[in-house]
Amino acid sequence: MDQKTVATNDMKQLGFSEYECKAYLNLLEEFPLNGYTLSKNSGIPRSRIYEVLKNLIVKQMVFEQEEGKNKLYYPVDPDIFIKKLKIRYEDLFSNISQFASRVYSEKKQDDRLVVIKGRQNIISFLNLLIRGAEKRIAISIWDEEIRELTEELEKAVQRGVVLRGIYFGENSPFDSLVPHRRIKRYMAEKKERYISIIIDGSHTISGIVSREEESKVTWTQDEGFIEISEDYIAHDLLVNLYSASLDEAGYQAFEEFVDNVHSQYFHYSDEDLGIYRRLK
Repeated sequence: MDQKTVATNDMKQLGFSEYECKAYLNLLEEFPLNGYTLSKNSGIPRSRIYEVLKNLIVKQMVFEQEEGKNKLYYPVDPDIFIKKLKIRYEDLFSNISQFASRVYSEKKQDDRLVVIKGRQNIISFLNLLIRGAEKRIAISIWDEEIRELTEELEKAVQRGVVLRGIYFGENSPFDSLVPHRRIKRYMAEKKERYISIIIDGSHTISGIVSREEESKVTWTQDEGFIEISEDYIAHDLLVNLYSASLDEAGYQAFEEFVDNVHSQYFHYSDEDLGIYRRLK
């Protein structure tokens, strides 16, 4: 596809008609021209050329100059046209954003829960939220998922966003993530990969991501859910940082205590508890 076709398609995406694109781009190549010659060069029907030129004059992309009995047409400098177009769309986006944000903030229910299905849909949505993060990201994540979020997380960290949380795996790409102890034990208990991410204390995404298209997470801005997610990650950080600070004897005593708590909570049989204790 040649550059002129690409430019035409891009201009059409911005709302210009086929004929408007042809007229302006042909004038850039050769000017000044009268309407007849421009019609001939561009392939725009003579019955339409002056209507098209009138539209371009109104849009300040072309200006008309009378020379004797002729009217000649000149293109506006493309740098000026592009700059004006950017300002125009920035103003449009600003107006839409101000209105939409005001209406949404008036109408939205912060306690609504949105279910997102499919692992790739979940990853894409997470990358979008991370891209907009401004202050802090709290995360509990497995190696399989962090690989697909690393690029956006790195960009967030580079722009000053604080990253904290728990990492299930080896060789975390971020020093600020604390490795979870005894992964095999955890997997024996959970049997799934879960994810929990909190963005700027205003979004939380939690759910199962190990089932490919059957994966499912919940996204919400509800303060209660956000606080629960924060507590979950903070608790994991506390337990793992504390266990890592113990000497060998202290660590063994701590794990023995944890095993007993789990056994009582999940009602393990002696056989199940023995299997569970052997997992590292």
